[in-house]
Amino acid sequence: MKRRTWHLVFGAAALACAAAVLVNGLRLRQAAQINRAIAAAAQKPAEQEPAPAPTDAPREARLARAVALAQAGAYDAAFKAYGGLIQQDSLDGIGRQALYNLGNMHLRQGIGADASAPAMPMVELAKQRYRDLLRMDSDDWDARYNLERALRLAPEEQAPQAAQSSEPVERRRVQVHGFDAGDLP
Repeated sequence: MKRRTWHLVFGAAALACAAAVLVNGLRLRQAAQINRAIAAAAQKPAEQEPAPAPTDAPREARLARAVALAQAGAYDAAFKAYGGLIQQDSLDGIGRQALYNLGNMHLRQGIGADASAPAMPMVELAKQRYRDLLRMDSDDWDARYNLERALRLAPEEQAPQAAQSSEPVERRRVQVHGFDAGDLP
């Protein structure tokens, strides 16, 4: 009886290990498929075919394709690809990365704009993307830095404080019974 119990315990442990190996093998296979899809999306020349990755592709591959499109200068297609990854109700890591990259794309467009293209609207769009990202994750230091950089390029317009403070303040002499004016500092 004792021997049979040990055999059953060993068999259960072997089955548990086999199940763990099977689960990890399936995860590894899925990761390899995603890596192949990312490599294919990033290697596809954006100049020849400026289209986002298909919607049935993994989100990682769609993000890689959007980054490749933005680097190639196909901003409209990259904007569509990033927009497909960003759902406002809930952003996972890929959605936040897409929002950050979209802000970077707008900021690069604003910095690199020539006289014929308006730069300020692109910088404003970049600032809005960074603010959206910081509302979701206030600890994102990269987004904070880029927002600060965008604010240096296009400072926020504030109400003039100097005009309000230049008006004279009305002062009154208050007399309190029992105190002399020299008693107070």
